[in-house]
Amino acid sequence: MEFNRIITLLRKERGITQKQAAQDLGVSQALLSHYEKGIRECGLDFVVRVADYYDVSCDYLLGRSAERSGLTLSVEDIPSPESARDGVYKGSVLPTMNKKLISNSLNILFDKLGDCKDKTLVTEVSAYLMLAVYKVFRLLYSAQPKNTASLFSLTPGRWQGYTDAAMHVAQANVEGILCGEDAQDTNALRQSLSMTSESLGKDYPLYATSLLNLIKTSEARVERQK
Repeated sequence: MEFNRIITLLRKERGITQKQAAQDLGVSQALLSHYEKGIRECGLDFVVRVADYYDVSCDYLLGRSAERSGLTLSVEDIPSPESARDGVYKGSVLPTMNKKLISNSLNILFDKLGDCKDKTLVTEVSAYLMLAVYKVFRLLYSAQPKNTASLFSLTPGRWQGYTDAAMHVAQANVEGILCGEDAQDTNALRQSLSMTSESLGKDYPLYATSLLNLIKTSEARVERQK
């Protein structure tokens, strides 16, 4: 399932037609189409050819690694974000790794938002993220009955519904801007958001691995809900 998605992604990112890719890889276009659609499974020799053709690792092609080089992350491999105090996180490995993945991914997210030069988009994305943090923090805070509830102004019976509603509004505003309903220059906005997995690695050598692993981890969690 991962292989067919990834080889299609790599081909489209390179701007190569299916006919050209099939010719370069020594297979028929019909067979490559079947591979890309997941209708047929290929042999190991074809996996190696594809890896050489797109200059990626076999582990990446097979979905074993989110990094094109096939790197498998440990917590020590992930650079601490600039905002970390003394560049050091305290705590056990799992929360430390997840914190780094999220923080490093946010560096890319906000850099891309800066390229957009759309203040409303920045405001709405920031509002959505802050509301998400607020929601999780309040859930944790409220789990201990001895914690003073007066820290929050929204009442216990309404805060979750109101917060969800505010997040939906922020998301709708973001979608409206990206669809061209509010942006002054939609083409310029979309051009500033042009990216590939390869360009992310080149533009953000310290943080791209974190983002790609965050995507992989998130989608794996979503898949488990099916």
